[in-house]
Amino acid sequence: MQTKTVLITGCSSGIGRATARAFLEEEWCVYATARNPADIETLGEEGCRIATLDVTDPDDIERVVDRIIDEEGHLSCLVNNAGYGQLGPVEDVPTRKVHRQFDVNLYGPHRLLRAALPHMRDQEAGTVVNVSSAAGRVSFPGGGIYAGSKFALEAMSDALRNEVDEYDVDVVVIEPGPVETGFTERAEAEVYGGDADDAAADTDGDDDDGIPGLDRSGAYESFYELFSDTTLVGGGGLGAISPERVAEDIVDAASSTKPKARYHPGTAARVAALARFLPSRWLDAAYRYARKL
Repeated sequence: MQTKTVLITGCSSGIGRATARAFLEEEWCVYATARNPADIETLGEEGCRIATLDVTDPDDIERVVDRIIDEEGHLSCLVNNAGYGQLGPVEDVPTRKVHRQFDVNLYGPHRLLRAALPHMRDQEAGTVVNVSSAAGRVSFPGGGIYAGSKFALEAMSDALRNEVDEYDVDVVVIEPGPVETGFTERAEAEVYGGDADDAAADTDGDDDDGIPGLDRSGAYESFYELFSDTTLVGGGGLGAISPERVAEDIVDAASSTKPKARYHPGTAARVAALARFLPSRWLDAAYRYARKL
């Protein structure tokens, strides 16, 4: 039988790294990618084929997908995992950072699937796995920009799933809740590692809130206090699951002949999936109550 091949983005840590290892255990041919190849050298030593890939760079994407087809002749699964979370009150987030958030979390997966789908259609088989979030269905104060990018990813996935159904290509969305991945640290790395202008834009010189580069209006100090005092926002905290648990669902979806449209790893994710059915006024009341606490 032909060995199945998977391309995974964002393998430098967390879910991406755990997913690469999980596919290896199932004896897939794994192409693990990241912006910085030094971050994934250990995956190469473990048996992955590694490549530099920035999801905002079309040339990177074309090069890596062409390499896979040249070397393996097919692509069984694409895992769009690369991403980060731009936190902060909506008003305080500069528009350029909104563009950056969508460029990585939405346009990046779109670039990848456009490169991969022609090959999957030709082979009349394949799976696209888009790693979203519980925040892709239920937004939260201080996470509107991040949640907006994930809402959009989910909408795109729903349309795509039905568009490619006739070609026997599956589209799956993974919606984890809190994951032990250093979420906020990756957000800061994206600011300073991805855009020098963003680093220079931290004009107030105050990083104590953990969200550099915002244009703080002074209207949302209660949010910044909450952010600095709790681990509820980002990776970790109550109900957090391991990256390996998320990777388990990704591999299951990629290996299934009839995968579910959505997977909810962890209890928090399942609760969030139900919360989207609640009336908006109930959710608003819950946020007001939490703010008082």
